[in-house]
Amino acid sequence: MIKYAKPALLAGLLIPGIAFAQINKGDALGSSEAAILSALEAQGYTITGIETEGGEIEVDAMLDGTAYEIEVSAETGMVIEIELGDDDGSDDS
Repeated sequence: MIKYAKPALLAGLLIPGIAFAQINKGDALGSSEAAILSALEAQGYTITGIETEGGEIEVDAMLDGTAYEIEVSAETGMVIEIELGDDDGSDDS
């Protein structure tokens, strides 16, 4: 019975880390639309829209049923802002 305790403990420690693998302001995603899409999809996001406007790349994405608007600097590739909200731009709060 004890030989199974260590793997179970390790699994219990890793699973919450996976659940919190969201992006944060300041994270580097890439400076092109293709690089950003690839980085977000690798983290489980579903991309619903993307556009470049005024030096920023704005991405509409879904993760676990929650809509996000993610703004990335086209120059640095860093996340500038992350907003929660519906795909249509409205907020549920």
